[in-house]
Amino acid sequence: QVQLVESGGGLVQAGGSLRLSCVASGPSFSDYMVAFFRQAPGKERSFVATINWNSRNTLYSNSVKGRFTISRDNTKNTAYLQMSSLKPEDTAVYFCAADPRGGGRSTDYRYWGQGTQVTVSS
Repeated sequence: QVQLVESGGGLVQAGGSLRLSCVASGPSFSDYMVAFFRQAPGKERSFVATINWNSRNTLYSNSVKGRFTISRDNTKNTAYLQMSSLKPEDTAVYFCAADPRGGGRSTDYRYWGQGTQVTVSS
């Protein structure tokens, strides 16, 4: 079983940057697709980005494409979400998720972290 812990959230002004980390414990992290989702107050959890096991394939939601970059370091069992040009509408709790198959829906992922709050002020 994979356990995920996110960190790196915080308060930032619009236009600023943050980097989220997602550290995994458990066997065979490199066997898993990893994704980040986010959930704003009163809204459903939504897809942000995903990356495959060897980092060759990434996918982003239209709302973050060109501003966010997902990456991973399998030697450190860690995935990252570099967020730049942040906007107030990026404010949400950000979750990382892992699954052997993955996909673009939250139901595609078996393992979840506890989430980290990102707040972007205008």
